[in-house]
Amino acid sequence: MGYALNIVLLDSEPALGFSTTAEGEDLELHELEALGPVTKYRRTAPDQVIERAREADVLVINKIRLTDAEFAALPRLRLVSITATGTDNVDVEAAKARGVVVSNVPAYGTDSTAQHAFALLLELTNQVGLHAEDVRKGSWSRAPSFAYALRPLVELSGRTLGVVGYGAIGRRVAAIAEAFGMSVLIHSRTPVPQDPRFVTKRELLERSDVVSLHLPLTAETKDFIDAEALAQMKPGSYLINVARGGLLDERAVRAALDSGHLGGLGADVLSQEPPRPDHPLLTAPRTLLTPHIAWATRAARARLLAQTVQNIRAFAEGTPRNVVG
Repeated sequence: MGYALNIVLLDSEPALGFSTTAEGEDLELHELEALGPVTKYRRTAPDQVIERAREADVLVINKIRLTDAEFAALPRLRLVSITATGTDNVDVEAAKARGVVVSNVPAYGTDSTAQHAFALLLELTNQVGLHAEDVRKGSWSRAPSFAYALRPLVELSGRTLGVVGYGAIGRRVAAIAEAFGMSVLIHSRTPVPQDPRFVTKRELLERSDVVSLHLPLTAETKDFIDAEALAQMKPGSYLINVARGGLLDERAVRAALDSGHLGGLGADVLSQEPPRPDHPLLTAPRTLLTPHIAWATRAARARLLAQTVQNIRAFAEGTPRNVVG
């Protein structure tokens, strides 16, 4: 069934397919194409947005920024469908003022992102990649004993994980931590007084062996972990960030890593992506950085596409869903 919607994808990569991988573009867009003609761009520069979107009824975007200037120049536009949960790249109030609906996709990557948070933490504590590469280089074959360790190995059981932000991902991370035998503390913008694990920010930082961030980036949460917060953290504790890079004062984090006060950092996000070659965390000690892929398992992206199709179909049928603002 056609819905006569002209759909334009301005940045289909990487959310709807990694064309640079060995598998090629691994998500098929047939269900999306059933809703109307689809024009797809892998990437769109800021100065190309208006020209490419001029005939769109529906814009499907991931990280493209849309301000009032873009909405003013696109009078035909009726729906912006964001292939993400975060919406800070779209001026939602400007869209609403011009009669444009904005939808997003909540919770599609909960399990994948929580899994990645622990992948980072486990690499920091067990150094599996470091040791596997050392074995590949022949070091085990030359070792005088049956076992050796390049760095101290850390057991998680009995330690405390502080979860900052208690939405779907934060709750999943907390559940995984408890399965590892860890104690869990919680801090969030919305208090959870009935949960005995809920504590103040300062208490969480002071008591946690690992702090894992799961907050949106807002004016209030920017630089949530700054020099003062780092000083409150336990010496040698770990910091995990799979949320937004702007939650960290990155220079302060680098200083804490250099001094040894911060035991390690595992981050999937930075304040600027891609980062400049001189970004302070790229060469920081005891640091693991991954290129914003916590959300990007094929299973999560398939859910993302399916929910995007449902959002557009619901809009076409007059019952918009997952409306932002």
